[in-house]
Amino acid sequence: MKTKKIALTAMCIALAMILSYVEAQLPSLGIPGVKMGLANIVVVFCLYRLDWKAAAGISLLRVLLVSILFGHAASLMYSAAGAALSLIGMILLKKSGIFGCVAVSVVGGVLHNLGQILVAWAIMGPNVIYYLPVLILSGTVTGVLIGLVSGFLASRTDLKL
Repeated sequence: MKTKKIALTAMCIALAMILSYVEAQLPSLGIPGVKMGLANIVVVFCLYRLDWKAAAGISLLRVLLVSILFGHAASLMYSAAGAALSLIGMILLKKSGIFGCVAVSVVGGVLHNLGQILVAWAIMGPNVIYYLPVLILSGTVTGVLIGLVSGFLASRTDLKL
């Protein structure tokens, strides 16, 4: 049973990395810093079908590995801050049992953007706060889409670990 969970977790990390790479190859949405967050499909899916520890491990390892392979130190700082804040919010919201997959994903998207703004604030100063409304809107829209896809996949997958 433990071997099966390790193998599944490794496949999820690989899938999240592939989705990150594919997203990096897609044309920009026209607004700097706005991305779909395709890798979060895997994270939210794992949050619902595995457990919060697996989802957190997958998210954080994906951020680290993608930054090492395709990014740079700055991308690691922004991504790690966003992922950590996003994970905390999603885990707490899911544990409350009150909110569904879409709401959990929206909170994750918005908190991810907030984490990135906090890093930008620390590096560039407080003027970046004016960009926050754009990122909140994009985090909400992409969070809904990611939540719908993740919820659909989680409801149609029968994982027995």
